Amino acid sequence: MSIQDQIHQTVTSNPVVLYMKGTPTFPQCGFSSAAAQALKLCGVTNYVAVNVLADDDIRQGIKEYASWPTIPQLYIKGEFVGGSDIIKEMYQSGELQKLLEGISA
Repeated sequence: MSIQDQIHQTVTSNPVVLYMKGTPTFPQCGFSSAAAQALKLCGVTNYVAVNVLADDDIRQGIKEYASWPTIPQLYIKGEFVGGSDIIKEMYQSGELQKLLEGISA
């Protein structure tokens, strides 16, 4: 299975996926930390977090998958939502909470 297939399977078979540097409990960059915190503030704690620092192929592959050059990257219900700044703006406007409605914590 190619990296692109692996990423596609992960984002489409899980309701919420966050590709980040580090883990939610030990983020390795401020942007990844902010993204994980936004999900936590929305009451979503049971999501798939993929540490891109653990696999260089995934780290590069996720950038190609979404045509998005930075990490973190958030996917909800198989759709790319955005990176840290977009997640923050969506949280502040209430849009992120609406997207996450109905997804169990």
